[in-house]
This record gives sequence, C-alpha cells and structure tokens, in this order.
Amino acid sequence: MASRARVRAPELVGAGGWLNTGGKELKLADLRGKCVVLDFWTFCCINCLHVLDELRELEEKHRDTVVIVGVHSPKFVHEADHTAVVDAVARYEVHHPVLDDPELVTWKQYAVRAWPTLVVIDPEGYVVAQHAGEGHAHAIAKLVEELEAEHAAKGTLRRGDGPYVAPEPQAGDLRFPGKAVRLPNGHYLVADSGHHALVELAEDGERVVRRIGDGVRGLVDGAEPRFSEPQGLALVPEGLGLGYDVVVADTVNHALRGVRLADGSVTTLAGTGRQWWQGSPTSGAATGVDLSSPWDVAFFDGKVWIAMAGVHQLWSFDPLAGTVEVAAGTTNEGLVDGPAPEAWFAQPSGLAVSADGERLWVADSETSALRWVARGTHEVRTAVGTGLFDFGHRDGSAEQALFQHPLGVTVLPDGSVAVSDTYNHALRRYDPASGEVSTLATDLREPSGAVVVDGDIVVVESARHRLTRLRLPEEAVRVEAVAHRTRRAATEVAPGTLRLDVVFSAPAGQKLDERYGPSTRLLVSSTPPGLLASGAGADSALSRELVLAEGVTEGVLHVSAMAASCDDDPAIEYPACHVHQQDWGVPVKVVPGGATRLPLVLAGME
Repeated sequence: MASRARVRAPELVGAGGWLNTGGKELKLADLRGKCVVLDFWTFCCINCLHVLDELRELEEKHRDTVVIVGVHSPKFVHEADHTAVVDAVARYEVHHPVLDDPELVTWKQYAVRAWPTLVVIDPEGYVVAQHAGEGHAHAIAKLVEELEAEHAAKGTLRRGDGPYVAPEPQAGDLRFPGKAVRLPNGHYLVADSGHHALVELAEDGERVVRRIGDGVRGLVDGAEPRFSEPQGLALVPEGLGLGYDVVVADTVNHALRGVRLADGSVTTLAGTGRQWWQGSPTSGAATGVDLSSPWDVAFFDGKVWIAMAGVHQLWSFDPLAGTVEVAAGTTNEGLVDGPAPEAWFAQPSGLAVSADGERLWVADSETSALRWVARGTHEVRTAVGTGLFDFGHRDGSAEQALFQHPLGVTVLPDGSVAVSDTYNHALRRYDPASGEVSTLATDLREPSGAVVVDGDIVVVESARHRLTRLRLPEEAVRVEAVAHRTRRAATEVAPGTLRLDVVFSAPAGQKLDERYGPSTRLLVSSTPPGLLASGAGADSALSRELVLAEGVTEGVLHVSAMAASCDDDPAIEYPACHVHQQDWGVPVKVVPGGATRLPLVLAGME
C-alpha cells in the first residue's frame, strides 16, 4: 500500500482482563515500536478458528517485530464467561496475548461488524488496515514487511520479544476431547482433540488402553500417525470390507482418516490437507478434493455424511467409490429448510442416525438448532431453533424451546434425541412424537457428544477433560427458562433505500484479475425475507442499492462477499492468487433518521 490513512488506534479495554501475559495488564503504549495485529474473534466461530491457524506462520516468522493480540468478543452468553475464554485459549493453542472483552467495548471502539476481523496497527500506534473474514494472511504479511522496512528506516521499529507469556501446562489423559464411540469390545475410542490423537479407554471410561497418534499436530498416515484436533468418529458397518474400522473427522487437517483397530494404522480417506475455498471443486476423487473443518461423520443412506462446519454444509463420502460431493447446503450461513441444494446451515457439528435409518439428525451449532435430513429425498427440516441470533435454555414445545450452541446429537433407545447443549452445560432431549424439549442433566462442562451404553449415557465433558456416565432419568430435570439474543447491538437504518458498500482494496503488489470473468461476488439476503423489497440476490459488483420493505421494523441482513486478487507483475509467468471472503449477519432496526449507508470492510480502510 503506497499510502495509508493515519487513524490513531483506540485503547484496548476489556472487563475480563488479559490472558497469556503472566498477569500483566497491557496498554497500546506497551506495544509501541511493534507491528500489532488485533484479531477480533469469538470461540464459537469456525471462521475465527481458521484465522487462528492462518496467523500461526506470520506469528512465528515475524516474532521479533509483530505482536498479535486476540480481542475476544462474545456472541453467545457462555462466551462472556471468563473461565470459558480461558478454556478456549488453551483448547485452540492461542500463543499470543488475549484481551477478554465480554461487553464488546473494544469491538465498538474499532467499529467492528463481523467475526473474524483483523486490524493492523503500525509501530507508531496508528490503524493502517482492516480485514474481515478469512484469506487475508498473505496480505497482512506483505503489509508487515512494508511496515518493518518503513519504520526501521525511521528508527521507530522495536525488535525483541513480545509480551506473550505461556501458561502453565496442564497434565491429564484427555485434553478437550471431542466425541467418542463405543467399540465392539466394550471399550471407548475418544477423539482427544487437544492432544491431536485418538485414545482407547477401557470399559470404565477412564483407564487408557492405547493411544493412536503421538500427540504432535500433523497429517501423517501409517503405523505412526498424526492428527490435528480430531473431532467426529463413526464405526464402519460390518461387512463392507474397507480395510479400516473407524472414520475420523480430522478437523484442522481438513481431512477424513480411516483407522484399522487391529494395529492402529491410519489412512487418509478424503481431503488434501488444504482448506476448501469458494471456486474449488465440490466433488470428485476424495483425496483430490479440499475439505473445510469436518466436525462429525455418520453412515447414512449408503454413504458417510460429513458435518462440514467450515463451509456450513453437509457433504458425503462414498467409501466404495472413493469419492466426495456436497450433499446439502449452499455455503450461506443461516437457517433455511427445503431441498438439500437450497438449505442453509450454520456450522453443523454433530450427526446421528435414527434407529430406523430414516433421519439424519444434525446439531446446527451457530443457529442453536436441531435439524434433520430425510433419507432418499434429502429434504432438510428444523425440529428446534429459529436462527442465528436466538438462543437460551428453555424447555417445552419445540416451537419455542431454545438451545445454546449444541455440538452433539445422540439417538436414545426410545427414538428420542439427546442433544449435547454445549454452551448451556446441559444434556437436553427432543421427543419427535410429542414435539417436546426437556432437560436430562445439567452441570456438565461443555458437553460435545454422548454414547448410549446399557441404558446409561456416557457424555464427553470436553472442558472437564473426561467421560461422565449418567443414568438416563425417567423424568426430565426442571430448569428455569432463559432466552437470549446476540450481544451485538442492532444497526439503526433509515426506512427506504439503503446503500450497501463492501470495501475492498487489493493487497500491495496485487490486483483484481478479470481475465477469466468477474473476480468479485456479492450475495445478499435477509431474515425475514420480507425485510428487503429489492436488492436481494447475487451479482459481481461490491456495491448495491437495497430497498427496505415498508412495515418491517427489524431483521437481519445476510451479506456474503468474495474477492480474488492476483500478483500484479507481468514478469511472473504464473501469478499467485488469493481469495478473500466473509459472511456478515448484520442485525438491523429500521428507525427514522437511521443510517442510509451500510459500509462493510472486507479489506482496506473505510
């Protein structure tokens, strides 16, 4: 960037205080002389987790000049709990200072509108760039190199160690386990996500029989395998003769792995190890197609169905043909039922098949919903849940019942469904026959999955690092009903016409490449659909006139933007291209005198 606006960075303030600093309270003045990257994130958000991984290389390569500061800005009530933030920082191996901002004070000061958002501050304390969404690590690395050179020449660059102080390591057999299955011998196989391994436990659910994986993050097959934050597990049905017994959703490796229990050897079944981006293939030979954060797996309707949390879809893997394809969802984030190609999901994270094989139950975490897919037709329906911004802990009829970011589903012997209601620390039950939701157990710490065993249920308490066996109660536990809306304030907009501008500036040394057609895309919709009289739909321009319908006073604008930029140097025979993308869900309230323009920064400065 040849020239940059100079806007003084607001102070970093958060009622939850600082993590990973050895107890020190940081101020921006303490970071003067460093290139600072603020990462506004929340730990429920899969895109935020992708960005954490994108930033690891930058963090290591520029350790003496760059300080990354995570600003944790909650969506769900549970994410405002300081203990939960501490757990999340440990769970996702965040190796930089984190400011816990439960009241969104710093979020508001920096006018952030979406998770994740990255803000770059130069060594003199000025904001020089803002990026929303994923795919910006390359652009930020270029900007950092430019800032290093500029401020080294001015004498305003300070090299040396940053303020990060590693927390004390915690010992234990399990670390943030994800999901579990019961093996034919009565043992349990557990996805030990925090140790990047699988663990076989004895029938008591405690004694370690063996480990599969050496605990080091990686993508390695064979007798000495490596995983990266594995989550979902599915036993292979008898008689398929596939050469492996368990399918593993190897989440951060963006892959499916097969495990042979006889010797613990591992084979990659699907995925390349690279994250799927818009424009990548959505079907083909399984090991040649990119995946995106597969979170759970289940054998359904003749294939392995995949909860593809990273792109808000369900995919399927055909183990006999060795192919993958999209099974349901559009990649748009939200709650829309209907035919599989038209349905919307929001980070599907748990799968379970009904006893008769007619339904695939789905824990759709970001909409706090329980969804299901019909066998054969693959129609998508919602049992419980209303959308991205309504959540809580409320029992009763499914129409008004509320969950909070559930990650797991388990079919019970009577045909009802147990929901691992993760952010409510509870195990809930939905009865399809009566349409009622009840609470089976509370005081579980971030349950993420469960297994039925001889009339009991064994729950994976992820944040307590253990399996917990419970009796299935004959009667539901009574709890006080609580309903919540997202902590984000609605944007006040004026009735009538609203100008939507997605701000995008190509990184230094790159340009929008139009040789093969438009390199930008903008998709707009709303909840309720009647909020927009006109302006919904897809187009290549990043600006659009929206017309708000008369009589609708509030709702959510769903905006999805993508831009591809490529090296701008004629001497480069094969220019590298980078995709920048973000989905915004913007709550709006229609009021006289409200804003007539809605700017959303994808990359650059407003």
